[in-house]
Amino acid sequence: MFRFESPGVLHLLWLIPVFLILNWIFKKISGRKVQKAIGERLYPFLSSSVSFKKRRFKIFLQILVFVFFAIAMARPQMGQSKQEIKSEGVEIMILVDVSNSMMAEDVRPNRLEQVKAELSKMLDLMPGNKIGIVAFAGSAVLLSPLSTDPSALRMYIDSLAPAAVSTQGTEFIPALQEAVEAFNRGGVGKDETVKVTRVVLIASDGENHEKGALEEAAKLVKDGIRIFTLAYGTEKGAPIPERDGMGFLRGYKKEAGGSTVLSTVNGNALKALAEAGQGSFYHATFGGNHIKNIVEDVDKLEKTQFESEIATQYDEKFQMFVMAGIILALLELLLGERRPQFRLWKGRFEVPPV
Repeated sequence: MFRFESPGVLHLLWLIPVFLILNWIFKKISGRKVQKAIGERLYPFLSSSVSFKKRRFKIFLQILVFVFFAIAMARPQMGQSKQEIKSEGVEIMILVDVSNSMMAEDVRPNRLEQVKAELSKMLDLMPGNKIGIVAFAGSAVLLSPLSTDPSALRMYIDSLAPAAVSTQGTEFIPALQEAVEAFNRGGVGKDETVKVTRVVLIASDGENHEKGALEEAAKLVKDGIRIFTLAYGTEKGAPIPERDGMGFLRGYKKEAGGSTVLSTVNGNALKALAEAGQGSFYHATFGGNHIKNIVEDVDKLEKTQFESEIATQYDEKFQMFVMAGIILALLELLLGERRPQFRLWKGRFEVPPV
């Protein structure tokens, strides 16, 4: 079976007739300019050493090089083999706080950006697990259902911003409930014959403005869900910046009395939430091992074998087209445009033909 992995690249071949037309137009225009500059009688004499046959052959080689490179970019493949891929792990819902307080800059560039950078790195350390993303503040929204695709998960992580939710504030209960619903919709827990380990990972500064989160965490534990927490920010805290649509700083968030709001991390709230959820708590620090520690804690949990997937692998054949294109490109560079000059000596006083 022969196929192209990226057949859309072959549309570049439509540029060949465009190249030929532009080359013909350029030759006509440049020929007329040279002929006008040196005169019609002198032009044939000066251009007699040019081999137009070689020039056409060089253009032919250039087109062949372009064709071979375009085919190589389309990744021709031949043959196929099927392989069953089995994965095992746990189901993890990552709950990311996107409230305005996460924009505080007591860590650089700000708390939310640090969360996004570290979660992207964490995906590489947790292969085989099913992971989902929930953004929360005063309300919660599911950004990504449970998935094993790290590229898609990174895309959702990069999109995390305060605008992802409709209500500001920091409330854990809606986020925890959204995580449970995501588990029920996209997990394997409905199969009573399969025991699956479920984990909720909360990344926040801990400024919870709602009571009852610990009771909600205890309910999740009864359903077999463990809760881990990561605290972002410093005890010293920082003001919450307010920016315009262009990203320029307009000022800092103020209270009703006019004083600047100072956002500090509430590690105690997150630690209590992790204890109620029978998980672990870590305070994020620059260059710290908190992500590594979280990964190690999750790896200690009982893993579940997920449904196996059949992956089809093809034998890549682009290498031969790349090699052919390189060889022809070198040949085109070495080939000149002058016709060989063979002149017989007819004496010192040779008379040119009239």
